[in-house]
Amino acid sequence: MFSRTLFASSVFLMAALSGGAQAQSDEILQRNLDKYLAYAGPPVDSFQFFKLDQWERVGRYQVVVWTRVSEAYLLTVDPPCRELEWAKAIGVTSSANTVNRRFDSVLASGERCRIEEIRPIDYKRLRKDEMAGARGG
Repeated sequence: MFSRTLFASSVFLMAALSGGAQAQSDEILQRNLDKYLAYAGPPVDSFQFFKLDQWERVGRYQVVVWTRVSEAYLLTVDPPCRELEWAKAIGVTSSANTVNRRFDSVLASGERCRIEEIRPIDYKRLRKDEMAGARGG
């Protein structure tokens, strides 16, 4: 009886801890999404794409991709895109070095997630504001 109670308690504790970790993760994603949205321009239909420098998942269906050191885009994909949450790497499709909304996709663990919206991010201004904040002014 004791071992069943201990097992049940352990399962409950693990579920509670993983729920807390997920909620914190959701809070961090929302905070990061809000940060990028503050610097995002209006939606565009396409952008030039030669290589993916880096990426960051900032929402359930949103990623920021950097095509150059200071050039970033907020991409929103059509749901469902179940693999995006767990992807360790992503790809982005393009045609003739151009990524087009509603035509191209984010590739996450073999899943194709069609790009619904593209918003350029004023990444230079974001970094400048972050640096000014870090210096206290």
